[in-house]
Amino acid sequence: MEVLLALVIGVMVTCGVYLMLAPNMLRFLFGLVLVSTATNLTIFVSGRLTEGHPALVPAGHDAPIGVVANALPQALVLTAIVIGFGLFAFTIALVLRAWTTMRTMDPNEMRLAEPRSKDDA
Repeated sequence: MEVLLALVIGVMVTCGVYLMLAPNMLRFLFGLVLVSTATNLTIFVSGRLTEGHPALVPAGHDAPIGVVANALPQALVLTAIVIGFGLFAFTIALVLRAWTTMRTMDPNEMRLAEPRSKDDA
């Protein structure tokens, strides 16, 4: 199962990087979401996929009994999802502001702060 998920993660990262290299801000945003999701899956798979019980310690014992799920990758993924959503919302606001100001999604046309070269004039 881990091999299949590794292949899925690889395909997601490849598609995300391809979209991020496209000269369109909206495609960049979708690529960023794909790479973020692939990163979350990588963290989740690193904790191994096992069927286990919650990591609860019974009364009178020092450690959980039997096969238990690893809670650390789950907590890290939950935190990464929240941070990724915040990054997504911030990027959406930037893209919307860029669209309303410059009426373009092409990053090459969003060069207002750069001086014009002699060839452009």
